[in-house]
Amino acid sequence: MNKQKYYVVWKGRKTGIFTTWAECEKQVKGFVDAQYKAFGSSKEAEAAFLAKYDEYRGKPSSHGKWKLTETKPILPSICVDAACSGSPGKVEYRGVITETGEQIFHAGPYEQGTNNVGEFLAIVHALTWQFKHNSHTPIYSDSENAIAWVMNGICKTNLKHSPKNALLFALIRSAENWLAENELPEDKILKWDTELWGETPADFGRK
Repeated sequence: MNKQKYYVVWKGRKTGIFTTWAECEKQVKGFVDAQYKAFGSSKEAEAAFLAKYDEYRGKPSSHGKWKLTETKPILPSICVDAACSGSPGKVEYRGVITETGEQIFHAGPYEQGTNNVGEFLAIVHALTWQFKHNSHTPIYSDSENAIAWVMNGICKTNLKHSPKNALLFALIRSAENWLAENELPEDKILKWDTELWGETPADFGRK
């Protein structure tokens, strides 16, 4: 049995929330620059319809889902995420303010990396960013591996060193050195609950 979906149309023959694809399709098929997206719950759809399409364009439909849940992530906080095209492939990462989605740093793309390496570097980058800005808020990542690597102070990747990813490995060593010299407060790095909150606000929207 297929799960019920809700279709938001911001720009079409008629705008609103539709409960079937057939209804939605009538409003957007052949309509120039139509704006629409499917959501998994009526609450998500209602919140999205009240917002702007640009807030959801190119992002997962679960983007912003955390705002509708009873149990929310700790605020204020920072969310990090990485994106990698292939494994290995070009990897980049970024950090955003959870509440607003404002990007506070972005790095890459770097050649011949992996998603977990990107997540590891993103967390450490967030830690150094906070150190420079005298910030002490939690940092969320959806990568259990990267969180474990940071807590242990070692990036335990199986990625093979090559001339193309030499810069990436230099960043890894620099991150490990920083972790060795700085003690992390308890509960500083937290796991983002994707099932409950949807994709992290730092998600690149390429899944």
